[in-house]
Amino acid sequence: MTVIRLHHAQITIPRGAEEEGRQFYCLLLGLPEVEKPAALQGRGGFWLQVGDVQVHVGTEEGVDRGATKAHLTYEVTDLADWRATLQHTGIHILDAVPLSGYERFEIRDPFGNRVEFIQRLV
Repeated sequence: MTVIRLHHAQITIPRGAEEEGRQFYCLLLGLPEVEKPAALQGRGGFWLQVGDVQVHVGTEEGVDRGATKAHLTYEVTDLADWRATLQHTGIHILDAVPLSGYERFEIRDPFGNRVEFIQRLV
């Protein structure tokens, strides 16, 4: 018995906030949306493809997303460009605790979800 890889991870946004979520995740971050299976399409939210892993953006009420350390980390190729792009849109950049071999920072998405961007140092 072996776990072979991460298939998907899920974050949540408030019900009815899908278009704002697509603006952030699809347009700003450039993550492609993938079609949800027909059996799940009526449940709200949307799915994203990140390399060979999916991020499922579900809907959920009554959650204080800003009160948790739970997060997804996106590995990027040009951290400085991402920092500048996000700052340009008014997103507050949070410095992350240094991690040997990496440069990184964090943000909160428009819904309070913690998001980390990381780049491996050469």
